[in-house]
Amino acid sequence: MLLMVEPSMGLSPVLVDQVLETIRAITGQGVTILLVEQNALVALGIADYGHVMESGRIALTGRGQDLLADENVRRAYLG
Repeated sequence: MLLMVEPSMGLSPVLVDQVLETIRAITGQGVTILLVEQNALVALGIADYGHVMESGRIALTGRGQDLLADENVRRAYLG
């Protein structure tokens, strides 16, 4: 298991894309990644499964793509 905390923080969009490609490559090799990321669009876009936290508590749980499509998540975290 690999723990990553805010791997996109402070990076240019091009570098964020490179980090995401690297994360996908690592998971493609069978490594589980626990990703903590404030950029919900980035995190949920690559997550198999996600937890959305609000004020330190888990507010929603589900598959990454399902959470991205959830209207409440979109309104609150994706603008």
